[in-house]
Amino acid sequence: MTLFVRILQTGTLLSTVAFLLSVLYQIYARFLLASAPPWTEEASRLFFLYAMGFAAGLALKDQEYVFLDILYRRLSKVARVWLDHVVALLISMLFLVMAGYGVEFFILGLSEQSPSMRIPMAVAFGSIIVMAEGLFIFSLVTLFKKSGS
Repeated sequence: MTLFVRILQTGTLLSTVAFLLSVLYQIYARFLLASAPPWTEEASRLFFLYAMGFAAGLALKDQEYVFLDILYRRLSKVARVWLDHVVALLISMLFLVMAGYGVEFFILGLSEQSPSMRIPMAVAFGSIIVMAEGLFIFSLVTLFKKSGS
């Protein structure tokens, strides 16, 4: 599990840095060059997708998503435990399905090219798989942790 977390952390860091660099280059090119390269917007979107894809599982692992607990606090302890299990199970199921469709999109994207960068669209669609796998795995971890307590 530690290796998987490290991969997600490294992917988040590298994607975020690449996103920032591509945006900074785009700003530089628009103001200081005769014309901005057409690929910078597409590269920024791609890096942003991967940054979010890598970070989503980590956010679930560390419970850093927004949590509205106004109603949750009013539930009994038994109801809260039951709700936690149901939510973790539903998240697991949702992202398992999403991973399957992500693989389908990835395969479809092998034969398509992005408009300005001319790379296979599978590269962009791969971010769906990254996000779905991270969320699926950490929702299962959450479910088993809650079941053990």
